Amino acid sequence: MKDLIIQWIKHFYEHSENGTIVFNETSFNAQAPYWAVGLFISMLLISVALWWVARIVLVKVIHIFVTKSTTTWDDHLISNKVFRAIGHLLPLGFMDYFFSIVFFHYPSWYVFSQKVVDVFIIIVILFSVTRTLNALRDILKEKEIYKDKPIQSYFQITKIIISGIFIIQLLSKLTNQSPVFFLTSLGAMTAILILVFKDTILGFVGSIQLAANDMIRIGDWVTMEKYGADGNVVEINLATVKVQNFDKTITTIPTYAFIADSFINWRGMQESDGRRIKRSILIKMDSIHFASDELLQKLSEVKVLSNYIKQTQLEVEAYNRENGFGPEDHINARRQTNIGLFRMYIECYLQNNEEINQEMPLISRQLSPTATGVPIEIYCFTKEKEWKEYERILADIFDHIFATVKSFELEIFENPSGRDFRNR
Repeated sequence: MKDLIIQWIKHFYEHSENGTIVFNETSFNAQAPYWAVGLFISMLLISVALWWVARIVLVKVIHIFVTKSTTTWDDHLISNKVFRAIGHLLPLGFMDYFFSIVFFHYPSWYVFSQKVVDVFIIIVILFSVTRTLNALRDILKEKEIYKDKPIQSYFQITKIIISGIFIIQLLSKLTNQSPVFFLTSLGAMTAILILVFKDTILGFVGSIQLAANDMIRIGDWVTMEKYGADGNVVEINLATVKVQNFDKTITTIPTYAFIADSFINWRGMQESDGRRIKRSILIKMDSIHFASDELLQKLSEVKVLSNYIKQTQLEVEAYNRENGFGPEDHINARRQTNIGLFRMYIECYLQNNEEINQEMPLISRQLSPTATGVPIEIYCFTKEKEWKEYERILADIFDHIFATVKSFELEIFENPSGRDFRNR
């Protein structure tokens, strides 16, 4: 087509002399700028027409088919404007070819114009690729298997690498240098790049380590006291991790902080068979004593404790008989204590609680005495892991314990208040 158009233009300056076709180069050179302007305007008009056709076909027509389709992946291509970006390639490709006709008489102008168009083509291709990646990211996010994966980080890393390749290609086109030249220059500027893009590089390394070691996922409940974060991970980016706290505030944490600092990921608890209860109550030391016959008789009527008291009392009496200890041997003889009975009651109570997972560790233990009393710690796991239900079960257990502690002639330690001093 190029040769045909050039020949058509030149035939206006040809005439016959003595049977020979002669080309009037002087007249052609004088009018060449007008031809260039006319061809340039024609190219612009045709390019606009091609751009309009591309938008009608690639955007309007395809949009109609997408709205009628039953699949959802093509909806993401539309929402991320992939076809709109691709539509710009048709007029740019036409301009890249037609500039060789417009400036056929001006080689230097042709080289410049072709370079400009090539730059725009590279930019449009880059936008098309990144928008396609965005659409692919949104498609994968809808898949159940990828919902908790840091998809955003993977695609950000991919876009950075692709953008770097296109930028090197762009600079190569503008400067007429080989891409190897720029890669070599980047190697020489490594120290400066590391200093300027330190946070980006740390985020890049952190994202890879988080993904490779499966340290956090979207939806994980994490606690990071250094940043005041306690909530669910809602987004994992190349540079930051967004955590929505339980008060609905958002905490943004650098990705690399999850590698450099310590944090708690509650995923293990959520995936286990239960959620742990580990809490203590403090018993006043001066309320601890040997259980009297009256107390033993009263506690024997407690269903969950009656068998234990009877069996233990038989063992105690057998031991005392074998060793010749009578009722008057308060210290040497074996006797049950009210705190021991209370500790065993708690354990029996938990073993008969349907909301406690009996397949996981369950214990009621006595910790080292402190200045505030003797701690009795409850260690068990609830079947329910959801926060609200867990707190209800925990409160119900300790409500019951607080209400029954006096039945064992025990007292819970409390710091004295002003009322205590007034009563004295």
